[in-house]
Amino acid sequence: MVESERDLRCGDLEVGCVVSQPGNARFYRTGDWRSFRPVVDRAKCIGCGVCYLLCPDMAIRRRADGTFEADLYYCKGCGICAAECFTGCIQMVPEEE
Repeated sequence: MVESERDLRCGDLEVGCVVSQPGNARFYRTGDWRSFRPVVDRAKCIGCGVCYLLCPDMAIRRRADGTFEADLYYCKGCGICAAECFTGCIQMVPEEE
C-alpha cells in the first residue's frame, strides 16, 4: 500500500487507473493546485454549515467554536463556499507566491 503521494510509482496504479481503495484521495495534496484561498471572518460566521455542505471536496471542517474553516491541504480554491455563504463571511484571496 502506498503511504503518500511521494511513494506512488507508475507500477502502483491499476490498469485504467481504477480507484480500488475508497478514501485514497487523502494521500493527495490537492490544495497545491489552488490560486485563491478562502478566508473566514469569524465575527460574521453564524455556523450554518452551508460552506461545509456545498464544498465538492469536503475540504471544510467545523472548528470547536462552531465556525468553519477550510482545510488548505485539500481545498482547491474553487470559491463555491464564498459564493454560497449568505452572510458573506468568506472571502477568496490570492495565494501568495
